[in-house]
Amino acid sequence: MRDGHRWLRRLTLLGAGLLLVLLGAAAPASAHAALRGTDPADGTVLRTAPRHVTLTFTESVGLLTGSFRVYDPENHRVRTGPADHAPGRSDTARVALPAKLAEGTYTVAWRVVSADSHPVSGALTFSVGTRTATAASPAPDRTENPATTALYNIARYLAYLSVALLLGAAAFVAYCRPPTAAPLRTPALAAAGALLASTTALLLLRGPYEEGTSPANALSLSALTRTATTRPGELLLARLVLLLLAGALVMLPRVRGTRLSRRITLAAAAVFSVALSLTWAAAEHASAGIQVPLAITSATLHLLAMAAWLGGLAALLRTLHRTSPAPVTVLRFSRLALISVTVLALTGVYQSWRGLGSWQALTDTTYGRTLLAKLAAVTALLLAAACSRTWTTRLARAAAPGTTALARVPEPATGPPLPPEPSPSVPPPGTSLHLLRRSVLAEAAVSVLVLVLTTLLTSTLPGRAAAEAADSGVTAAGLPTASVTTIPFDVGTPGGRGTVQITLDPGRVGRNSVQAVVYGPDGGLSTVPELRIALTLPAQRLGPLDTKVTDRGGYWATDSFDLPIPGTWTMKVTVRVSEVDQVTVSRPVRVTR
Repeated sequence: MRDGHRWLRRLTLLGAGLLLVLLGAAAPASAHAALRGTDPADGTVLRTAPRHVTLTFTESVGLLTGSFRVYDPENHRVRTGPADHAPGRSDTARVALPAKLAEGTYTVAWRVVSADSHPVSGALTFSVGTRTATAASPAPDRTENPATTALYNIARYLAYLSVALLLGAAAFVAYCRPPTAAPLRTPALAAAGALLASTTALLLLRGPYEEGTSPANALSLSALTRTATTRPGELLLARLVLLLLAGALVMLPRVRGTRLSRRITLAAAAVFSVALSLTWAAAEHASAGIQVPLAITSATLHLLAMAAWLGGLAALLRTLHRTSPAPVTVLRFSRLALISVTVLALTGVYQSWRGLGSWQALTDTTYGRTLLAKLAAVTALLLAAACSRTWTTRLARAAAPGTTALARVPEPATGPPLPPEPSPSVPPPGTSLHLLRRSVLAEAAVSVLVLVLTTLLTSTLPGRAAAEAADSGVTAAGLPTASVTTIPFDVGTPGGRGTVQITLDPGRVGRNSVQAVVYGPDGGLSTVPELRIALTLPAQRLGPLDTKVTDRGGYWATDSFDLPIPGTWTMKVTVRVSEVDQVTVSRPVRVTR
């Protein structure tokens, strides 16, 4: 028993270390609403000032108090109207601009909240009349507050772990019926307390997390009021009410002293478990995209099955270290594990199809690669479970009738039944029980990794949304996928040097637009009498293809230039600064499909 406790302490330290490393190195959550298009388009030059800036996303979005910040060419904040949606379009965000805008380049920084509760931000630029060198940064000046993001992520991980342990212990007691539930009382109360604390933290941090501000704003009355009116906030409040209501019912003397029928108790526990799981399913991936009702149902069942298997596994581990469970207890957990794995497989396949959208997304997107890592971890978990089944089978053979320690277990501990092994050598029951404890301990260790990867998946842009964003020519973060190349030049005369910034939009095979801006030695805009841009693909002996850019009054551009095949092209730029002085410079440019 002492050796088992030593291994349990090692597992606890390993799991805590793994969580701290992952949380400490975690990047901000990938937003789930991908930008599909903007009006005006990013980087365009307009003859007249637009009346609105409108963003269109792949799913519905929520608006913040400061969803839009518009800066003029001098980097001064422009007074705008409140952010709203286009009529009848919850997947849009729009802001009204002043009636008169001066000529020059404007920068728009934006931030919204996706339907599955994660904030997303980005920026775009547009010019009125002519392009100008603007001091405003093209990236938003406020994206994520590292402290707020870290605290919010820690609370999310702790909430997932706590609900798995709490519901898993309840399922183990209700279905497996151990001789005594005393060893599980302390872990269940600790899980309930941790879930209550983490949910409270998530509710308080929700406002600063959405706004990208400091954790010091967590107790701001305005932030709390706004959070309480959003769907994520409402679901967190519902989770708190459920936990407090369940705790009050359990602690009431009248309820504690009354022996309710088993059916009533099980029915109440089932309703509580489903309602609690819905506060996750209705706030994350399943709440947006295609087939939302079916997706929420699948996500709820997936969470319940995960809790029953992994949380039940932790309960079994605790029971094995505290008592010698009756054979029927282990047999029932075997059945519970088999049912849970089946539900996990079915719902997991559906959720993977819904999130990925294509086989290519399995390797080409962060969501797909994280899913592969989770599948590998689940495979390792099943292999560990197979070891447990082996030792349980041997223990059942070695145990004599009437033995207190797992006497004649007809089914394995953590999975479907296996056929009897033909080995004539069977270890003593004490040795088998010791090895069974170690194998279940290994299962618990791998289950921590599965929980971590599951939580990571909920904060990663689904492959389907990433593909939609790529098809629209806009990245998931809201920045254009255009290829921007800056090439310095020097003709060797006084004042005859500078740089040319060339934008190839979208920088993929097919029709592209080309825009070029020439900057002088002082970094300001410069006018030149002639600019030529051509592309050559040496690997295919293709080109040069002349872009035929023309002077648009301050910059050079063409609205239509076709690139036939992908590859690393060579962009050659000829800059003439006077009647006799010119130079040709080149840079490689990557063109994708």
